[in-house]
Amino acid sequence: MSRFLRGAATVLSMAVLAGCANIVDRPVRPSLFDMGPLPPITPPIERPGPRIALVVPEIEASGALEGSAVLYRLAYADDHQLRAYSQSRWSAPPPQLVRQRLRQQLGRERPVLNLDESATLTRETGQALYLLRMELEEFAHVFDSPTNSRGVIRLRATLLASTPGGERLLGQRSIAVQGVAPTQDASGGVRALTEATDAAAADISQWLLQSRVAP
Repeated sequence: MSRFLRGAATVLSMAVLAGCANIVDRPVRPSLFDMGPLPPITPPIERPGPRIALVVPEIEASGALEGSAVLYRLAYADDHQLRAYSQSRWSAPPPQLVRQRLRQQLGRERPVLNLDESATLTRETGQALYLLRMELEEFAHVFDSPTNSRGVIRLRATLLASTPGGERLLGQRSIAVQGVAPTQDASGGVRALTEATDAAAADISQWLLQSRVAP
């Protein structure tokens, strides 16, 4: 083989290898998930009269819940180990998504305000408001077996009366609910966690109705 042909073959081989490397090294973009649209109201909510406005500040969280990973546990193997799906992400950190969903659900029944909006209202009118502070303690796709899983959310909710003189504790409770995963993958976990978050909103709503936040 002539020197020219050997050189051409070498260049061609390097180009092929470079092309293969580009294919192998090309990063795969993770799938992004949110909680989707709100479910329809069935039956329609009856409103006997105006309800007191509720302030929902940012939800507190720590550790892995501050990131955007979709987390899961293999309860049948080691329920103390929290893992993350490698190719799936939430569109925002779970505390933000959970707060947004709870605001949307609770907002169907009463005005729901941000913390800065409540400060303005209190300053201008002197009106007492109610604060719902929450801490997200668990938000994960839990596998009880390779073929059976659920989405688990656990919140600690604290209800306070906010007055010009300060905050007064009205009640506190832990909320733990779950939703059944339709499939045993990240997508199924997301759907189960969305169902669980909606159930948590219903639980909180019932608690508020039984407390001093009723009309």
